[in-house]
Amino acid sequence: MPLRSARLRRGAATAAVVAALTAPLAAPPAGAAPPVAPAAGSPSPSPSDSTPGVRALTPGVARRLDAAVREVMREAHVPGVTVGAWTPDRGAYVRSFGVADRRTGRPMTPDLYMRIGSETKTFTVTALLQLVDRGRVRLDDPIGRYVDGVPNGDRITLRQLAGMRSGLFNYSEDDAFFRALTADPRRPFTPRQLLGYAFRHPVLFPPGRKFSYSNTNLILLGLVVEKESGQSLGGYIERHVLQPAGMGDTLFPGGAGFPRPHAQGYTNQTADGRVAETAGWNPSWAWAAGAMVSTLRDLRVWAPTVATGRFPDGRPMVSPATQRQRLVTPPGAFPGAGYGLGVFDVRGWIGHNGSLPGYESLTVYLPSARTTLVVLLNTDIGHAGQEPSTLFGEAITRIISPGHVFALPAQPAAR
Repeated sequence: MPLRSARLRRGAATAAVVAALTAPLAAPPAGAAPPVAPAAGSPSPSPSDSTPGVRALTPGVARRLDAAVREVMREAHVPGVTVGAWTPDRGAYVRSFGVADRRTGRPMTPDLYMRIGSETKTFTVTALLQLVDRGRVRLDDPIGRYVDGVPNGDRITLRQLAGMRSGLFNYSEDDAFFRALTADPRRPFTPRQLLGYAFRHPVLFPPGRKFSYSNTNLILLGLVVEKESGQSLGGYIERHVLQPAGMGDTLFPGGAGFPRPHAQGYTNQTADGRVAETAGWNPSWAWAAGAMVSTLRDLRVWAPTVATGRFPDGRPMVSPATQRQRLVTPPGAFPGAGYGLGVFDVRGWIGHNGSLPGYESLTVYLPSARTTLVVLLNTDIGHAGQEPSTLFGEAITRIISPGHVFALPAQPAAR
């Protein structure tokens, strides 16, 4: 298949962070580096040095972060990015750089709605785990008990789906799916249509044999949540996850809806490889695997919530026993990285990244230092085989948490 199409077909989001599944992208568009807007916000330094493993976010550290973010933007041709880092007693860093819209020059700002791609998986799996706690489903139930027609459905468990060890083909790698999506990026897809693209392929390996990131897994889990809760997936997540967490700016759109203000997105994952604007594209093709929208403020809340299993008011989001199972992260393809039930652990940072055409995100929490990092950007065009969100994550954590660097090797060039 053409190199330009490889990454979109890999999926709604970049799980390559733990599984080496993302193919390299075409070269970034020619031209000068994007303009950098005046930084928004200011650091909140604290003299305290009591938090282990994380530097205080002093003005000097903020200046280093500014320079590092700008350098990644320049090298990777990123139009705009917002970064937030928060550590108790050691300050906060919130900055926006570049532009939200290249045509108008509108600056990137911290209040914009952004598509968060596969961070959606953390919400879908949370919904599933809540149903486990309610006794509606069991993690070791076979998916065939809930959804008909799944290859190996009598053997693949819900746990294996959530942990990316089912062996099911990833529908977003199917040629016919790619042609349909790129022919009309605004068309809607149903979950059953997405499964149809996957199930025309043989299984890749017996269930549980190894890790293989597949958006098909999350479509199935979304259907389980709907069947056993009696609610739409978006409705369940709104009532049982977002509202208790106080995340009023996060939503599961029913179609192409995108609240304002939002950033314009830029991708080269198109039929002809040209860069396109994507704010109006319909994310229904990603559904339970990657359709959600959020903001910096809400993702700041979500990072410790999903990593600890507790809502901000201290109530359990899932039971402690279930949360312990969630955080069992067997190694993936890279040293220091593992994937649990809808979350990864990269050198101590717990959370997920996301990539949808035109948008990328990274929302992670470092429990040992109670530190949150959120990165939101308006392109998914990679650089030297790397996701731009990963480049930002590495550059930032080398400064703020040198003992816990969010570092992953670049993918090899395509042959």
